[in-house]
Amino acid sequence: MQEKTFKISNLNSDEDARELNGAILGVWGISGTEASVHHKTVTIKFDERMSSQEDFMQAVREAGFDLTSE
Repeated sequence: MQEKTFKISNLNSDEDARELNGAILGVWGISGTEASVHHKTVTIKFDERMSSQEDFMQAVREAGFDLTSE
């Protein structure tokens, strides 16, 4: 199991955090996610044998959020 944290530039509200968490949890192999509006980050726990970093980065972008660092 791996854990990665990403900065999300347009994470501005609790509603955004819920939407982002939902989008990420829809990716196969993701076991947990925690978005922080205060820090503008999302931490993702995933099984690297089932999904790749690119899989959830794409889900973040498709949900309309901007990764500012990886």
